[in-house]
Amino acid sequence: MWMTYGEAATARSSIGSGLLNHGIPKGSCIGLYFINRPEWMIVDHACSAYSYVSVPLYDTLGPDAVNFIINHDTVQAIFCVRKTLDTLLSCLSKIPSVRLVVVVGVADGQMSSLPLTPGVEVVSYSELLEQGQSNFRPFCPPKPADVATICYTSGTTGNPKGAVLSHGGLIANVAGATYKIKWNSSDVYISYLPLAHIYERYHQIMVPYYGTAVGFYQGDTTKLLDDMVHLRPTIFCSVPRLFNKIYASILNSIKASGAMNEKLFTASFNAKKQSMNGKNPTFIWDSVIFNHIKEKLGGRVRYMFSAAAPLSPDVMDFLRVCFDGCIIEAYGMTENSCMITCMDDNDYLTGHVGSPNPACEVKLVDVPEMEYTSNDRPYPRGEICVRGPTVFPGYFKDEKQTKEAMDEDEWLHTGDIGMWLPGGRLKIVDRKKNIFKLAQGEYVAPEKLENVYAKCKFVAQCFIHGDSTKSALVAVISLDQDVLKPWAVAEGIMYESLHQLCQDQRTKAAVLADMDAVGRQSQLRGFEFAKAVTLVLEPFTLDNGLLTPTFKIKRAAAKAYFAKEISRMYTELSASETSAKKLL
Repeated sequence: MWMTYGEAATARSSIGSGLLNHGIPKGSCIGLYFINRPEWMIVDHACSAYSYVSVPLYDTLGPDAVNFIINHDTVQAIFCVRKTLDTLLSCLSKIPSVRLVVVVGVADGQMSSLPLTPGVEVVSYSELLEQGQSNFRPFCPPKPADVATICYTSGTTGNPKGAVLSHGGLIANVAGATYKIKWNSSDVYISYLPLAHIYERYHQIMVPYYGTAVGFYQGDTTKLLDDMVHLRPTIFCSVPRLFNKIYASILNSIKASGAMNEKLFTASFNAKKQSMNGKNPTFIWDSVIFNHIKEKLGGRVRYMFSAAAPLSPDVMDFLRVCFDGCIIEAYGMTENSCMITCMDDNDYLTGHVGSPNPACEVKLVDVPEMEYTSNDRPYPRGEICVRGPTVFPGYFKDEKQTKEAMDEDEWLHTGDIGMWLPGGRLKIVDRKKNIFKLAQGEYVAPEKLENVYAKCKFVAQCFIHGDSTKSALVAVISLDQDVLKPWAVAEGIMYESLHQLCQDQRTKAAVLADMDAVGRQSQLRGFEFAKAVTLVLEPFTLDNGLLTPTFKIKRAAAKAYFAKEISRMYTELSASETSAKKLL
């Protein structure tokens, strides 16, 4: 059911008034502890209208992290759903600042069954809405420099860091982006990426600016494509992990349809790619081949947006041809209120993240210990640094880490290594933090390799591990079962369970061979090839602690989770090397 902007505005005023009527003073921190749904946006806009500070809480956070953030910010009111309420109620005694808990999606009649805690009032969202409507309070608009939100970054170790973002910084960043990103009031946006992360939050600021409609997924990412078919969005913002999955799914289905259909697709793909480059324009292939593929995303997507990790150039080209839309890659971070650079919509060159957002300055700083300097040829390289009104003032109550991120001239050091290309385009080439050195002295950027191996037909997800005491890389592969099962049938491999199939040496050899082939196509260097694999059926998820909310691998957590498997792979490699030496 759709809600108009007018109805949303009334609800915003009601929620803000309800908070004031409950004695929550202006400037207080308000927690949002549930996944994407309309109430999230309404509460967030109410916080802005009445000068509250919104504090998003990831719905997958455990009690310890929830306690830390609530106490760190002295949160006074929290909006949650029934699922997250249980976690919240279990630790109320440890979060004494909380005075009001608002439960979203629960009928008033169900509230009586909820346990009561002295000093804490628990009400339903609809009840707070009615209370606000019965006593509207005037807006308390914030100043540009006022804190809009404290956005906790999804760190891989220790307590999360709270990035303080101002109203002026968020608006400046979105205003700069509008020079590059053009939506309109007839567009439909699908919201499924975590709203607790700046990437999705940013788009929810963009949505009302353009008057765009927004639909929310049903809460299960495995059913996202079903949601898209139903909603038929025109704008789809996602991350490379999902785009890689769409890419692999289309290719696998084409290969499975037979040699003739595969040849037909290849011919139509090449013809349309030439047409998009201005040669021999033709639209016949859309009706024959590509309209059917477009229906997988609802049939109306005209604009795709990728961020949070590098998107492979061949995947981008593939999606551009298949979906006949504008596919833009951007680069940003929480501490800059999101966007740092973004491709222009008429730029068909791939392998870069575009030019700087007009709202900020971007420069590269030499990193001599990694041999990245401004004198590099053919293009200068260095750590990406950002400055301007978009940059955050610092981490909340954490001067030490703020000083580590910002220098004396107010340049934010991102930790990413970039390279300037012609036309002012920026290319991300490395990462200062997420790299490690192998025993032979070679530096490895695991995220780059994981993005390469993600294109393998067997690979749903990939974790690359290396160690300074080892000379080889190993990989843990979460398998695509839709590819694994028909492959085993075609190879005549009998198995009692998928777990047994994962342990079969023939399966491991096939997966490793496919990874090697893709690695060669991507021109990986010798030491960048994984030498051993462990195959698992369990996906890497937020629930098992292996992914951040932006679907990046938590490297320290994955290393600990797969410690036995990693040790076994290195033992097997060592035994294999010893055996080879004996034969010599």
